[in-house]
Amino acid sequence: MNTEIIGKLVETVRERKRNPQDDSYTCKLLEAGENKLVKKLGEENAEFIRAFLKESDESVAGEAADIIYHMVVALEYRGVEFEAVLGVLENRFGKSGIRK
Repeated sequence: MNTEIIGKLVETVRERKRNPQDDSYTCKLLEAGENKLVKKLGEENAEFIRAFLKESDESVAGEAADIIYHMVVALEYRGVEFEAVLGVLENRFGKSGIRK
């Protein structure tokens, strides 16, 4: 499994935030603000659910990739580092979400 691609994605989004480019979709999302980002996250989530229920595995993977990309952009917009998300996931290993 190539998990390095997540790091590349995060670094690319951070670079676009630091050095905006006119022809960058990422920059356009960051400039559009939180309402646009929330709308995009909702749209991408709906598309993932639709693909999950009715489409090919390839479509599901593509929609999952879209969610991850838009989530990373939203996190960067808010100033929440992706490393913090990974830290939360790491802390959850070995703990049951069912048992209290």
